[in-house]
Amino acid sequence: MNFLLVFIGGGIGCLIRYVIGLVFLRISTSLPLATFISNLAACVIFALTTWFISSKYLLSENNSVFGINLKLLILTGFCGGLSTFSTFGYETFLLFKQGMFFVAFLNIVFTTSVCLVVFYLFNK
Repeated sequence: MNFLLVFIGGGIGCLIRYVIGLVFLRISTSLPLATFISNLAACVIFALTTWFISSKYLLSENNSVFGINLKLLILTGFCGGLSTFSTFGYETFLLFKQGMFFVAFLNIVFTTSVCLVVFYLFNK
Protein backbone atom coordinates (compact mmCIF):
# COMPACT_ATOMS: atom_id res chain seq x y z
CA MET A 1 0.00 0.00 0.00
CA ASN A 2 2.85 2.42 0.81
CA PHE A 3 4.37 2.00 -2.65
CA LEU A 4 1.01 2.64 -4.25
CA LEU A 5 0.53 5.88 -2.30
CA VAL A 6 3.95 7.18 -3.35
CA PHE A 7 3.34 6.06 -6.94
CA ILE A 8 -0.04 7.80 -7.21
CA GLY A 9 1.15 10.99 -5.50
CA GLY A 10 4.31 11.11 -7.60
CA GLY A 11 2.40 10.57 -10.83
CA ILE A 12 -0.01 13.39 -10.08
CA GLY A 13 2.84 15.69 -9.04
CA CYS A 14 4.77 14.92 -12.24
CA LEU A 15 1.73 15.60 -14.39
CA ILE A 16 1.12 18.94 -12.71
CA ARG A 17 4.81 19.82 -13.12
CA TYR A 18 4.50 19.01 -16.84
CA VAL A 19 1.41 21.22 -17.20
CA ILE A 20 3.15 24.10 -15.40
CA GLY A 21 6.04 23.70 -17.85
CA LEU A 22 3.66 23.84 -20.81
CA VAL A 23 1.96 26.96 -19.48
CA PHE A 24 5.27 28.77 -19.04
CA LEU A 25 6.59 27.73 -22.46
CA ARG A 26 4.32 30.42 -23.86
CA ILE A 27 6.11 33.05 -21.78
CA SER A 28 9.42 33.85 -23.44
CA THR A 29 11.84 34.77 -20.69
CA SER A 30 15.36 33.90 -19.61
CA LEU A 31 14.11 33.24 -16.10
CA PRO A 32 13.19 29.64 -15.28
CA LEU A 33 9.71 30.55 -14.02
CA ALA A 34 8.13 27.10 -14.46
CA THR A 35 10.74 25.54 -12.18
CA PHE A 36 10.37 28.32 -9.64
CA ILE A 37 6.56 28.00 -9.59
CA SER A 38 6.76 24.20 -9.32
CA ASN A 39 9.25 24.35 -6.46
CA LEU A 40 7.31 27.09 -4.69
CA ALA A 41 4.04 25.17 -5.02
CA ALA A 42 5.69 22.01 -3.69
CA CYS A 43 7.10 23.94 -0.71
CA VAL A 44 3.71 25.50 0.09
CA ILE A 45 1.95 22.14 -0.13
CA PHE A 46 4.71 20.46 1.89
CA ALA A 47 4.56 23.15 4.59
CA LEU A 48 0.76 23.05 4.79
CA THR A 49 0.76 19.26 4.98
CA THR A 50 3.35 19.14 7.76
CA TRP A 51 1.38 21.77 9.64
CA PHE A 52 -1.84 19.79 9.13
CA ILE A 53 -0.25 16.52 10.26
CA SER A 54 1.40 18.07 13.33
CA SER A 55 -1.67 20.02 14.40
CA LYS A 56 -2.98 18.53 17.63
CA TYR A 57 -6.43 19.80 16.75
CA LEU A 58 -6.67 17.80 13.54
CA LEU A 59 -4.90 14.55 14.42
CA SER A 60 -4.60 12.96 17.80
CA GLU A 61 -1.23 11.38 16.99
CA ASN A 62 1.47 12.35 14.52
CA ASN A 63 2.12 8.65 13.91
CA SER A 64 -1.47 7.81 13.08
CA VAL A 65 -2.12 5.67 10.00
CA PHE A 66 -3.81 8.68 8.40
CA GLY A 67 -0.77 10.88 9.06
CA ILE A 68 1.67 8.30 7.71
CA ASN A 69 -0.43 7.72 4.57
CA LEU A 70 -0.77 11.47 4.05
CA LYS A 71 3.01 11.87 4.32
CA LEU A 72 3.60 9.13 1.75
CA LEU A 73 0.96 10.35 -0.68
CA ILE A 74 1.56 14.09 -0.49
CA LEU A 75 5.06 14.71 0.86
CA THR A 76 7.03 11.84 -0.63
CA GLY A 77 4.92 11.25 -3.73
CA PHE A 78 3.20 14.45 -4.83
CA CYS A 79 5.77 17.01 -3.65
CA GLY A 80 8.61 14.75 -4.83
CA GLY A 81 7.06 14.59 -8.29
CA LEU A 82 6.21 18.28 -8.41
CA SER A 83 9.44 19.76 -7.08
CA THR A 84 12.32 19.96 -9.49
CA PHE A 85 15.61 20.45 -7.74
CA SER A 86 17.55 18.76 -10.53
CA THR A 87 15.90 21.06 -13.08
CA PHE A 88 16.61 24.05 -10.85
CA GLY A 89 20.29 23.07 -10.76
CA TYR A 90 20.46 22.50 -14.52
CA GLU A 91 18.70 25.75 -15.43
CA THR A 92 20.93 27.69 -13.05
CA PHE A 93 23.97 26.03 -14.63
CA LEU A 94 22.72 27.07 -18.08
CA LEU A 95 22.34 30.66 -16.87
CA PHE A 96 25.95 30.61 -15.68
CA LYS A 97 27.08 29.00 -18.95
CA GLN A 98 25.31 31.73 -20.94
CA GLY A 99 27.14 34.38 -18.94
CA MET A 100 24.00 35.49 -17.09
CA PHE A 101 25.76 35.43 -13.73
CA PHE A 102 23.53 37.96 -12.00
CA VAL A 103 20.33 36.18 -13.12
CA ALA A 104 21.78 32.83 -12.01
CA PHE A 105 22.69 34.29 -8.63
CA LEU A 106 19.22 35.82 -8.27
CA ASN A 107 17.65 32.49 -9.19
CA ILE A 108 19.58 30.72 -6.44
CA VAL A 109 18.98 33.35 -3.78
CA PHE A 110 15.35 34.09 -4.63
CA THR A 111 14.22 30.46 -4.99
CA THR A 112 15.96 29.34 -1.81
CA SER A 113 14.83 32.35 0.22
CA VAL A 114 11.20 32.21 -0.84
CA CYS A 115 10.95 28.47 -0.16
CA LEU A 116 12.55 28.85 3.27
CA VAL A 117 10.17 31.71 4.14
CA VAL A 118 7.21 29.51 3.16
CA PHE A 119 8.35 26.77 5.57
CA TYR A 120 8.94 29.33 8.29
CA LEU A 121 5.51 30.93 7.89
CA PHE A 122 3.63 27.64 8.07
CA ASN A 123 5.70 26.01 10.80
CA LYS A 124 6.34 28.76 13.39
